[in-house]
Order: sequence, then structure tokens, then C-alpha cells
Amino acid sequence: MTNAVVTGSTKGIGFALARELLRRGHSVAVSGRSREAVDEAVGKLQPEANARARVVGRPTDVSDAAQVQALWDQAAAELGGVDLWVNNAGVAYTMRTIVETTPDEVAVMVSTNMLGTINGAQVAVRGMSTTGGGRVFNVLGGGSDGSIRPGMGVYSATKRGLDLFTRALVKEVAGTSVHVGQVRPGILITDGWLREAATHPESVQSQRKMVNILSDHVDDVAPYLVERMLATRKNGEEIAWLTTGRMLRKFAGGGREDKLARYGL
Repeated sequence: MTNAVVTGSTKGIGFALARELLRRGHSVAVSGRSREAVDEAVGKLQPEANARARVVGRPTDVSDAAQVQALWDQAAAELGGVDLWVNNAGVAYTMRTIVETTPDEVAVMVSTNMLGTINGAQVAVRGMSTTGGGRVFNVLGGGSDGSIRPGMGVYSATKRGLDLFTRALVKEVAGTSVHVGQVRPGILITDGWLREAATHPESVQSQRKMVNILSDHVDDVAPYLVERMLATRKNGEEIAWLTTGRMLRKFAGGGREDKLARYGL
């Protein structure tokens, strides 16, 4: 049985990953910025838990290293150890040019996406190095491969930086009991994206065809990602949902399903 921590797991893909871990019989610690969000998530996940697969939670601002360490300490104490850590917490403003992005928006993306992942990786690698090893996965996102997408300049810059950071960390832990990998979950319709879409309906309409072709619901992607994370025993593992083959099949299908209709868009 695996004991996992998933940061940024009160909603979106993080919540879906935590739920999938529980469904497979693994214990999980969830985190989010507020006590209310964490308590709500734990309550929703509790029906999936049992005597062996437990769920606990802790409010955590991942940009604060001390809070990340406290998340590790609580998870290790209550679950009996941590052998899988998923740095998922992230913030995205994806419908603004670089110049239009406010200083506060820049600060929260850089501090959460970059600093939060670095904090999580440091805490997890240090902890696992003294407790027999484990696996750390950093969740990347749009632009991490170097592609440039409209409205995502600042967000993509943080994710591109995390690609380099992850590759460097892979080299540093080589030959140890800790394995580091990265996860590219593809183009997901998340709560954050929906909030952005609600304030930019014109962007939704202009991107609707491409979104219907390439995007996915988090519940459809989480089982594959969790299966791969649990199965890997290789340092430097790169797990990608939207592979070239899957992308070609999506284009061949033509996006016949209106995926946004589910959300009233």
C-alpha cells in the first residue's frame, strides 16, 4: 500500500488523483490553501476511504517551506510514512497577454507554481532519503515543452522552468532510493479554467473547436496518470497523457463531442 501526498488536491486534477489513489486502496493526504477547502475535500473523499486506505488533510500554502514541511510531518505521522509525493499545486491565468497580467497574478503564479514545487520537492526528497526512499512527481503543464500559446506567457514560463528543474533533480537523485519524475496531464477542463472562461466568453467561443478536440475531463485522465505513477520504478519517468498518438486520434475524431456543454458554456 502506498502513502501519498498530493498538493493542491481540494479540486481539479489534484482532487481526482487523490480520489483515484483511494479507490485503488492507497492512503492519501490532501492539501489546499484554506481549512474550509481541505475539510470539504476530505469529506467528499471519505466515502472512498476504509481502514487500510485513509484520507487526511492539511491547509498548506506551498510557497511557504515551513508549511510544506508541516504537511510532510503530519502525513508521515498519520499515515505511517510517505512514499509518493505529487507536486500538483498550481495557479493559472491563461487568457491574458504578458503585459495584461497584473503584478499580483504574476506573483501568485511564480510563487505557487515554481517556488511551491521546489519546496515540495526539497521536503519530499529529504524526507524519503531518510525513510527508505520513494517517488516524487512534478505536475507540469502548458508550455513546459517550450511551446508558446496565446494568453499563457507567464504561466508557461513557470512550467518551462519546472521542466528544467525536474530534469536537474532527476540527475541529482540518480543512484539513490528516491526517484523523481514528471507528469504532463494534457489540456484539462479544470475549475480554474472554467472560472477564467466565465470572464472571457469571447475567448471560449474562438477556442471552442480546438478545446473540444484536444481537451479532457479530469476524471477521464486521473486513472491513467495514477496507474503510471504507481507502476513506475524508474528515475526520470515522464508520464504524458496527450501523446502524439492520442492527439492524432483526437483530430481524426474531429471533436464531435461538445465537452464544454457539460459546464453550461
